[in-house]
Amino acid sequence: MTSETAGYAHAYATAILRRGREPMPPADFTPNWGDAPRRGKYYPDAVAFPLPDPPPVDVALDTALRRGDDADEPFTTGLLGGMLRDSYGLLGRRLGVQANTDLAALPSYAHANWHRGTASGGGLYPCSVYWIAGPGAGVLPGVYYYAHARQAMQRLLAGDVTGRLNAALGRPEPATQFLVIGVKFWQNAFKYNNFSYHAVSMDVGTLLQTWRLWAGGQGRRIRPVLWFDQAAVADLLGLDPDAEALFAVVPLTWADADRTGPVDGTPPDRAMAAAGTPPDRVGPVDATPPGPVRVRHADRDRSRTRLEFDLLRRINRSTAAAVRRPPVGALAGAGAHPAPSRAGRIPLPPAAPMDMPVGTALARRRSSFGRFLARRPITAGQLAALLRATAATRVPSEIDGPSDRPLAKLYAFVNHVDGVPARGYEYDPVDHALIPATAGPPGEFLQRNYFLANYNLEQAAVVLVPTVRTHAVLDATGDRGYNLVNATVGAISQTFYTAAAALRLGAGVALGFDSVSYVEELALADTGEFPLLIMLAGHDRPQLGDYRYELS
Repeated sequence: MTSETAGYAHAYATAILRRGREPMPPADFTPNWGDAPRRGKYYPDAVAFPLPDPPPVDVALDTALRRGDDADEPFTTGLLGGMLRDSYGLLGRRLGVQANTDLAALPSYAHANWHRGTASGGGLYPCSVYWIAGPGAGVLPGVYYYAHARQAMQRLLAGDVTGRLNAALGRPEPATQFLVIGVKFWQNAFKYNNFSYHAVSMDVGTLLQTWRLWAGGQGRRIRPVLWFDQAAVADLLGLDPDAEALFAVVPLTWADADRTGPVDGTPPDRAMAAAGTPPDRVGPVDATPPGPVRVRHADRDRSRTRLEFDLLRRINRSTAAAVRRPPVGALAGAGAHPAPSRAGRIPLPPAAPMDMPVGTALARRRSSFGRFLARRPITAGQLAALLRATAATRVPSEIDGPSDRPLAKLYAFVNHVDGVPARGYEYDPVDHALIPATAGPPGEFLQRNYFLANYNLEQAAVVLVPTVRTHAVLDATGDRGYNLVNATVGAISQTFYTAAAALRLGAGVALGFDSVSYVEELALADTGEFPLLIMLAGHDRPQLGDYRYELS
């Protein structure tokens, strides 16, 4: 770690908190949409094979949320393909009349949005997913890139490199199969410049939480490793660490294909040959040339000009350089403070059921963009379900300790909920109750402190605000703790979106608000809590003009 980057996460977090009053540079930045990058990486020369059709997933969201990390049944290639498809694969196309600022580009089929199960800041989807496959998976061991637009794996390197990955992780339990989540910064920075690190580190959390929901419903475990030697893994994957950072590695328990066979009975390499790949391309013909073993394929960008952003580079280098893993239990003093014992508590009713299958809820997840209708309040049971599900969301990591409290706390600004007075509340997950935190209807405060024109916050039935003691987490863990903070909040937002879909509610998540005003309104200065995003829910207006085309 150099003096340029050491400890920079504290300064970056403060700049993010205050950006509503002290804008981050560059001033007056305008994205060049005509030179925008692809929403995914493009490896034109890499061999590909389609992932097998997954088994049907009909586990209710309620069930998936209740299942913890106790079960750890092995993955198969079919299950892996299903999880990737329902999280980051293209599920269909949408076009809707709504109030987002890019509306002028939408009333044309050529510009209709492809939708995915996972949420993403600005809908830009900058996460790269790599499969590091060792023996026993039914494919040639090597490094693969998940090509989301094709629901396929592209082989970037042939050969078993899982030993190097296990060494970079430094875990006592070696694994033979891994998913690696990277972020290609330009896919987001072309629009959000220096702010993009804040957005993409939340995107990592949304993806991890989708996997946890999907895999949890199948009795599979997703426990990411966040502290690892990023430089070593980036070298293996042939990446420029300033252009694409690696945020998480997920070891997978795997069913040995030599004993059980792939889920659909067709090994993926045989399926690749059946799909038209010449037989002489199925084997390890792209053997690594002499020299250090690393991926030699390079993705081809569409942008002719790529800009560099100083604060983005500094925070990326700062978190990547923080290799030393904190001890187990380091977060014990950095979690959310227990709820206060103030008078006037409002007990919440039992949570409304969320019996929609996980895959269906992910496919129906979408942003409402100004389509809320205030005259249709939601029920207290629906609010209870949103609060209970989101408050229970976490991103497990290798430093979790038995005394850890949840990192995030939830506040609820209630506008239109049957039986709940309109005001701001703190949610107590232990007693499942609301604690008054502000006085009077919050609609005017909410709208006054929102920067964009795509939502009228007073029309939403409720606005939930997760907070984290960001500086306390950084003090306890070092700069890489910033990634854990934002992944946690991103995971909360993904649970919120998915739960809202299962409750048949409209939903939206936004970052364009004055965080300092929320600190003042909720009196958070003494606790050190940072409001990191706002989450809106309510009923959408009926009979909206929508176009949908489902791919599956």
